Amino acid sequence: MTDYPTLAKTIAALTEGETDTVALMATVACEVHHCDDRFDWTGFYRVAGPELLKIGPYQGGHGCLVIPFSRGVCGAAARTGQVQLVPDVEAFPGHIACASSTRSELVLPVWNGAGRLLGVFDIDSDQPDAFTEEDARGLAAILDSVFADVP
Repeated sequence: MTDYPTLAKTIAALTEGETDTVALMATVACEVHHCDDRFDWTGFYRVAGPELLKIGPYQGGHGCLVIPFSRGVCGAAARTGQVQLVPDVEAFPGHIACASSTRSELVLPVWNGAGRLLGVFDIDSDQPDAFTEEDARGLAAILDSVFADVP
């Protein structure tokens, strides 16, 4: 299980004073990806237009390049502004299979301090039911802290 307090301190130290969205996303994706063996694909999809996400910094195999807000788990997180904790991606209506090995998924909306949606943070696992509410809370707190000062 991930030690979220330690992960938060590490990411805070690495990102202190940085406000560039891509630099922050790249650092968060790297640190989160390498902190837990459950995490097979870890990355961001950025809001790139009205109702449209495009791939951002990530770790793992290739990801989908474009995801409309109307499709998949990432689209649902962007569209609703709600965390999507999916224990079985096959049971999620409209799931987009960017990688056939994905069994479960956790997607969190990413907001700046002014409340503007910057994108979503997506974590995939090849294990079913890999994510918990603790994961969602720990990651949400990190994202809120890291992106608070992004314009």
